[in-house]
Amino acid sequence: MLKLSHLSDPHLGPLPDPKLLQLFSKRILGYLNWKRNRSSSMTGNHLERLVSDMKAHAPDHIAVTGDLVNIALPLEIIGARTWLEELGDGEHVSVVPGNHDAYVPGALKKARSEWLDYMVSDGSDAASSKDGEAGFPYVRIRENVALVGVSTARATAPWFATGRVGSTQAKRLRSVLEDLGRRELFRVILIHHPPFHKATHWHKRLSDASRVRAVIKQAGAELVLHGHTHIDSRAEIDGPCGPVPVIGVPSATSAPGGKKPGARYNLFSISRQNGHWQCDLEERGFTEKDEPISTIVQGSLSIPAC
Repeated sequence: MLKLSHLSDPHLGPLPDPKLLQLFSKRILGYLNWKRNRSSSMTGNHLERLVSDMKAHAPDHIAVTGDLVNIALPLEIIGARTWLEELGDGEHVSVVPGNHDAYVPGALKKARSEWLDYMVSDGSDAASSKDGEAGFPYVRIRENVALVGVSTARATAPWFATGRVGSTQAKRLRSVLEDLGRRELFRVILIHHPPFHKATHWHKRLSDASRVRAVIKQAGAELVLHGHTHIDSRAEIDGPCGPVPVIGVPSATSAPGGKKPGARYNLFSISRQNGHWQCDLEERGFTEKDEPISTIVQGSLSIPAC
């Protein structure tokens, strides 16, 4: 059995003081949003307590599905690397980037270079994997579980938070999923933007979500984990053998009692029994102010079987 923990959208703070020149871009909007909204809703030690609780449950691997930073300042990206090292090493933690990690042109390249140990395929030459999209999807196999990291991160215009996979990455994803399926591995897709229909507002959507759904419908997967929406969600998309579960998780720093759910993480216990996959889910986090972390949902997912 493999225990896989999933958290997302930590939006690590506090925000470093930006240079004036760094704000002559879309960053000015994100900076104002942080000052007006996120600096108050993402305060306290919720992330620290959440990670401590998660580690107490001894996951074998941790998945982080993007938005580690806020406006992708160089100091934010370096600070996120320090946080990742505290979370675990690259062997035990897998990351995919989110739209905030690619907030302005060039930011994603810097983030990928800094966090490369956490988003590279097993056995890959890290030096040859720094070329942005060329390194995605990556594949990491832990026991009989294959983690497939997909990048949707793109620098977008002001007031947009859309993502895109692109045709080249989608073709590679299809080939990877087909190969892993032939090897009878449990395929977990890690992606920031949710790929199901009407998952979020138009200006925050995954613009080629239909392309991702088509790949999964043809090649198959057992589970899709995403962030981006800052809410706990469960959905399904069609697979070749039945519906594939798509699970979202709230921001890992969100204070309880606000507009969005309090900080949470999901813990998946994945095993193969009598030739069939078993995947149990435990959702833990904050539900009320001044209350400790608790189990919110516990149950089993229906995994498609051919």
